[in-house]
Amino acid sequence: MKAAVIERAGCVQVQELPEPVMGDYEARCELCFGSVCAGTDTHLLHFHRPFSSWMKLPYILGHESVGRLVEIGSKVRHLKPGDMITRVGCPATGGVNSGWGGFAETGIATDWRAMQEDGVAGWDNKFLTVQQILPPDIAPEVGTLFITWRETLSYITRMGIGPGATVLVTGSGGNGLAFVSQARNLGAAHVTLAGAANREGEGKLSGATTFVDYRSGEARKQVQAAVPGGYDFVIDAVGKAASVAEGQRCLKPGGTIGIYGVDECGKISLAPGKTFTFYGGGYDEAETHDAVLAHYRAGRLNPAVWTDRAQTFTLDQIGQALEAAASRRLVKPLISLKG
Repeated sequence: MKAAVIERAGCVQVQELPEPVMGDYEARCELCFGSVCAGTDTHLLHFHRPFSSWMKLPYILGHESVGRLVEIGSKVRHLKPGDMITRVGCPATGGVNSGWGGFAETGIATDWRAMQEDGVAGWDNKFLTVQQILPPDIAPEVGTLFITWRETLSYITRMGIGPGATVLVTGSGGNGLAFVSQARNLGAAHVTLAGAANREGEGKLSGATTFVDYRSGEARKQVQAAVPGGYDFVIDAVGKAASVAEGQRCLKPGGTIGIYGVDECGKISLAPGKTFTFYGGGYDEAETHDAVLAHYRAGRLNPAVWTDRAQTFTLDQIGQALEAAASRRLVKPLISLKG
C-alpha cells in the first residue's frame, strides 16, 4: 500500500509499505478520503511540540480520514464489510510508526464494543472509541469533517457554552470556524470571530455574528465594541501568547477562557487581574458523534465552510495539499486515498 510518511522534520514522502496486520478484534479498511488539518498536520510535518515529546519518526501522517470495511477479524461482531468508519488510520507497519496513520491506502478499525463486552483491556482508549459508523446518507468526504465537528462540540459543551452566551473565537482555521458553528448550535447569542481577512466569507457562513480582521489596527476596539460588557467565553483556537492575551482582555469578569491551539505550546501564561475561569478539561470526540450527526442532518453544519470538493488532491499530491493548508489557501484540503 501507499502511505504519506514523515521521514524527518519538514520532509513528507509517499512510500510503499506493507499492509498492516489485522487482529481478532480488528477490521481492515480501504481508506477513502482524508482532510488536512492546518494545525496538527503542520505541527506533525515539522515535528513540533507537543507531538515531538512523544511521537517517534518516521511516522505515517493523517488523523482525519474515513475508511470502508472490507474484511473483519474473527471476534468482530459490531462491524461488517461495507461499513464506513470515522477516524480510521494505519498502525505502525514496515518499520514506520503511526502519526495516527490516516493518509494511507489501508487502515485498521477496532471493534472496541466487542472488546468491552469480552472484558479486553484498552477498549476505552479514546483513539478507538472515535471510530464510529457513519450512516449510508453521509458521504465519505463529509465524514472526514466529523473529527473536527465532534471534538469542537465536545470541548465547548464541557466548557459550559449554552443559550444566550457571548463568545469570542480567535483563529479562523478549521477548528476556529467549527467553534463558531458549534457555539451557535448550542444557542450562543453572539459569536465574534477574530481571524484572517481572507476567511471572512467562511466566518460568516459558519455563523459568526461579527467578523474582525485580527491584523487590523482597530481589531481590539472592534472586538470589544461588538460585546461592550465583555465576553462570557473566549476560545483561542491558535494557541499564541499574543492572541491569548488579547482574548483575556476581552473577557468579562468571571468569564471563562480556553486555550485550544498549540502553536506556542509551553510558552503561554495567563495574566493575573480580574477574576476568570480557565478551562483546561479537553474533549472526548465519541460523546458528541450523535449530536454532530443530528446537527449536520438539520443543516446546521455546512461542509462548504471547510472543504472544497472541486479541489481534491490525490495521495501522491500530499505535499501540495499540506502547502494549501499551511498557506491558508484552503481551510481543509481533501485527499482521495483510493489507489
